[in-house]
Amino acid sequence: MKNGTSTSAATLRKVTTAAAIGNFVEWFDFAVYGFLATLIAQQFFSASQPHAALLQTFAVFAVAFALRPLGGIVCGMLGDKLGRKRILSLTVLLMAAATTVIGLLPTYQSIGLWAPILLTLTRCLQGFSAGGEYAGACAYVMEHAPNHKRAWYGSFITVSTFTAFACAAVLTYALDAVLSVEQMSHWGWRIPFLIAAPLGLVGVYLRLRMEETPAFRAALSENHSAPHSPLTETVRHQGGNILRLGAFISLTALSFYMFTTYFSTYLQLEGHFSRTQSLRVSTLALLFAAALCPLAGALCDRIGRRKTIRLTGCWVIFTVYPAYWLANSGHLGAAIFGVLLLATGAVLSGVVTAALLSEVFPTRARYTASAITYNLAYTLFGGTAPLVATWLISLTGSSLAPAFYLILVALLAISGGMALPETSRISLQDEPDVQEKLRHRGRASVN
Repeated sequence: MKNGTSTSAATLRKVTTAAAIGNFVEWFDFAVYGFLATLIAQQFFSASQPHAALLQTFAVFAVAFALRPLGGIVCGMLGDKLGRKRILSLTVLLMAAATTVIGLLPTYQSIGLWAPILLTLTRCLQGFSAGGEYAGACAYVMEHAPNHKRAWYGSFITVSTFTAFACAAVLTYALDAVLSVEQMSHWGWRIPFLIAAPLGLVGVYLRLRMEETPAFRAALSENHSAPHSPLTETVRHQGGNILRLGAFISLTALSFYMFTTYFSTYLQLEGHFSRTQSLRVSTLALLFAAALCPLAGALCDRIGRRKTIRLTGCWVIFTVYPAYWLANSGHLGAAIFGVLLLATGAVLSGVVTAALLSEVFPTRARYTASAITYNLAYTLFGGTAPLVATWLISLTGSSLAPAFYLILVALLAISGGMALPETSRISLQDEPDVQEKLRHRGRASVN
């Protein structure tokens, strides 16, 4: 039985919807922190040095990513042993609980140094949860999808991620519009975090109703026991692919967080836009990105993974400097065009990454290996993106410094991504040796 050929269209819609909605809940909770960064800096750190407080806020953002690889390993091993759906239910529950706690935390003015400590701990729980989320959601959808349309179906996971960030931006914008500065500072900032509780319950309910994937069931029946690969075996046999794919995902991570989390702050600090204007620009770009994802998925299925990798790297290299220059111009129309350039690169890299995470690794190690790869790259390049960007501007005195950083990472991504074989038509249910033959055949056809 080939992957996805026996899955009905109705089942595919149900599978994709359930995975995407759960992913939306997960990333809405995570996105809120980025959009409220300037307010969080005021609430949880000393007000005597505002720039240092912002750096500390982004440092806490980065520290949370240190737990993502651990979350990826633990959730990945459990997902390969117990199945995808159970662990995906756990990740959304943990994220909702941690986000709700942030909304209830006392501030620096109330408890002093304990405020940033508690904030850091809850962010670490968020990071642990996020570590098991995206790779698992991608594996769940890919293991249901037909071979020739995996990137298209997987693109809806990416849609849900961008939509989650857009909704977080819209909610923040709405609160800014209806509340005074004093109200927003005192209690309004808590509302987006507290919304996590009901959203989390919805996500858990939907995921508990999901069915296990055909690929996992097939692997389970063939092994007559838990089909997972031990961690040491996964690292030993998949280490090369982890490094190669991780090099490409470094661009996915950096472009995503530069675009979704940092750029709103950049527009305020360097473009001199108001908070309301920057949120409006970010929301427009996020909705554009969500709409573009299925088109990018269809393109990726049509031209293959390697050509999409080349296209993505070249797009970022040639557009990122103009994008930051336009955003720094102080003109709203130019800033919008600049952020749409960044959005396109983030979409292309995100869509091909969603497919590659499942296609590069065999079923028995898929969740673990893909989660390790994804989260190491996001820890090193995604979680540090706002912090490094802010530091580079402070170090060089140039507001365009983040663009050159993104170009360097794009070159790394092309070298790593092009070392991967073409995987767009392989079956995710084939045994590893058969899968390897198909990969070599795909590489030969591309070269």
